[in-house]
Amino acid sequence: MSKKDYYEVLGVSKDASKDEIKKAYRKLAKKYHPDVSEEENASDKFKEAQEAWEVLGDEQKRQQYDQFGHAGMNGGSQGFGGFGGEDFGGFGDIFDMFFGGGGRRRDPNAPRKGADLQYTMTLGFEEAIFGKETDIQIPKEETCDTCEGNGAKPGTQPETCPHCKGAGQFNQEQDTPFGRIVNRRVCHYCQGTGQYVKDKCNTCGGDGKVKTRKTIHISIPAGIDEGQQIRVPGQGEAGVNGGPAGDLYVVAQIRPHEFYQREGDHIFCEMPLTFTQAALGDEIEVPTVHGKVKLKIPAGTQHGKTFRLKDKGAPDVRGRGHGDQHVKIRIVTPTNLTDRQKELLREFHEISGNEATEEQHGNIFQRVKRAFKGE
Repeated sequence: MSKKDYYEVLGVSKDASKDEIKKAYRKLAKKYHPDVSEEENASDKFKEAQEAWEVLGDEQKRQQYDQFGHAGMNGGSQGFGGFGGEDFGGFGDIFDMFFGGGGRRRDPNAPRKGADLQYTMTLGFEEAIFGKETDIQIPKEETCDTCEGNGAKPGTQPETCPHCKGAGQFNQEQDTPFGRIVNRRVCHYCQGTGQYVKDKCNTCGGDGKVKTRKTIHISIPAGIDEGQQIRVPGQGEAGVNGGPAGDLYVVAQIRPHEFYQREGDHIFCEMPLTFTQAALGDEIEVPTVHGKVKLKIPAGTQHGKTFRLKDKGAPDVRGRGHGDQHVKIRIVTPTNLTDRQKELLREFHEISGNEATEEQHGNIFQRVKRAFKGE
């Protein structure tokens, strides 16, 4: 019976990359492995995929196969040795897929760091600018003081698990067409710890941890911005098997301000001016987070003009100076004019002419002219 094309077996095209071929093989190997698959002829399909990978996973063999087909393979399978430099000898990768990497399982009794916690703190606009000292309460798990974390009743100690004899796992041997496979499984009786608590602590119920609400003092640095976080070492969840506690991350959420807007270390605001102030010039007071500042408005100031107040913005959170405050002018058109005000404005209009002069607004006049000419 003629053999199927190796590319067809793996379901890849003839110009497939080595990574694509490897991925296709691993998928089939996992699907048809005799120890896990219940499909009919799974063992044959597994061997077929294995043979195809042996050839297509080796660049030299693949070139030979592409040129001569199955005839160039001397009858097909060359054994289960080195496949193109990949570590498939002895089914190493297949063991990793099904059995967690063989004997490389992490020691369940080794000390492990506790989980990190996150807390979102809402700050006022100026609280974020100047920083603050505050206390927060967070729910967390801590090591039980009664049993000191071992889960056993005071005066007793955890015992060696009678099921796994303290190993935390079982070895199950299984004969397959490819040899004997050792499958290591976690002991469900002790959850892989190798220890069994017979007399459980009355405080924690044998968990070794208790739920509590803890008050923690937090220092908010001046200049903290939206989304930035503060790391508080050792204030996360309790460690496992005597490992260190995790960390607490406090994330800043800042309430918007009705007058100021912030971008990085810079603060932006708008200041209203009357037509008279903008035309004749004036000196006004501008509020900043650092106090009121006098700002000189030159005669002829236009709507949208922005002035910069140096170092009146937010401090850099790393202590590298301050940002600036940018003040945008907004000219307010008067409403509800008195008869006398209307009369004076008409007189001003007649004196000034019916149209604004190009001398006053040169840039915008040039743009209007070009628009009328279709430029």
